[in-house]
Amino acid sequence: MLALTACASAGGPFPSLLPRSAEAIDPRVPVVKPVNDRPVRPALAARLAELVGQARSGDSAFAGAAAEAQRLAESAGAPQTEGWIAAEVALSAAIAAREPTTRALGDIDALGATALQVQGGLAPNDLAAIRTAGAEVGTIDQRQAERIKAIQARLGI
Repeated sequence: MLALTACASAGGPFPSLLPRSAEAIDPRVPVVKPVNDRPVRPALAARLAELVGQARSGDSAFAGAAAEAQRLAESAGAPQTEGWIAAEVALSAAIAAREPTTRALGDIDALGATALQVQGGLAPNDLAAIRTAGAEVGTIDQRQAERIKAIQARLGI
């Protein structure tokens, strides 16, 4: 009997059973999260502009090298002839001229990956700037790759 009376002893003031203020919130209402709507970091914007400029200037150099490779490929003879070898050397020069574009594309990807690792995420405007720069340089890279493939097809490589 003594054990049962120990559970029934008065322990002090008990919490109210009235509804709490948090219980008045409708659970179906979406919780609005604050968005980090700050502008693009100036250092990031400057680096992205530099990389896009690098790809554009590299595209100019590539255009000249690819035009020469295309010209030589059109006049190349059978495989392993002197004209064909000259066209293949010009094609190699055109492929090498893609380096500024491919490097810029890799550096843009690295900027985003590094920010994710270091900061644990990206602000929406930073992410949009990286995506925009990546898309522009990616378009240049894709166009160059297609031109290289066309020259290679012409040479039968």
